[in-house]
Amino acid sequence: MSNLKEIKERIESVRETRKITNAMYMISSNKLRQAKKMLAETEPYFRATRSLLSKIMKQIPPGTEHVYLNTYSEIAPDDRRKGYIVISDDKGLAGAYNHNVLTLAENLIPDPGTEYFYVVGEVGRQYFKARGIETDGDFQYSAQKPTIPLARSIASRMLDHFEQRELEEVYIIYTAMKGALSTEVRVERLLPLQESLEREEAEPEEVTSDEVIRMEPSPQAILDEVVPPCVSGLIYGALVESFCSVQNSRMLAMDAANKNAAEIVKDLQRNYNRTRQSQITQEITEVVGGSRKRG
Repeated sequence: MSNLKEIKERIESVRETRKITNAMYMISSNKLRQAKKMLAETEPYFRATRSLLSKIMKQIPPGTEHVYLNTYSEIAPDDRRKGYIVISDDKGLAGAYNHNVLTLAENLIPDPGTEYFYVVGEVGRQYFKARGIETDGDFQYSAQKPTIPLARSIASRMLDHFEQRELEEVYIIYTAMKGALSTEVRVERLLPLQESLEREEAEPEEVTSDEVIRMEPSPQAILDEVVPPCVSGLIYGALVESFCSVQNSRMLAMDAANKNAAEIVKDLQRNYNRTRQSQITQEITEVVGGSRKRG
């Protein structure tokens, strides 16, 4: 028979934990509202950036040579050096958010050591460190404050490696909102542009077949000026999507924790009542039995 004191202490412990998870739920709810507002404000910029790159790529003359267009067709896909921008979070308690991103990133590594990782978020850094996988250590990218300067610093570091031919392909792995309360992990190719933008869906009213863009002084010069800020914009959009997604995941995780705590308290209270009733019955039986003996 369980000790009443132990059950009562367990009930109090669960209730105290529920206060914490409920507070975290409220905080995440508030942050989610702010993140959705930020996402709504960022989306037009994100779409415009993709549209601009699509327009330019449609007008690039065939045979134009540039580092951003080099597909390295002479190198087998599995032998190309790849860079991955992996966006995790700085904290846990967000359901499967970090697990989904990091598991997908690790599954993309055919041979650890040949890839280069730019990791956003402390959880991701610790994850790869524990597995002996080197990451870019010159910057400490925080997932809690998605800003344009942060996106530019990541893009600048990554573009330096790409332009110096240390990487042949660059991908970004992040979590995006899918509907009101669901998310999905995405892998998108940032560089080289030639293949990555062929998959982009341009806005019909913005890109027409007879549209002609004059590139002066040269297509190469235009790419030098346009691609870095556009890549920064794409990274910023992914940072905002991820920030919104993690708040959504944490809110749902804390909501589930609150419901589980309520069920646990309910079960423990029922157990407490049964145990207390059994003890009272036993005490009454002992009193009646003692009275009979004395009688």
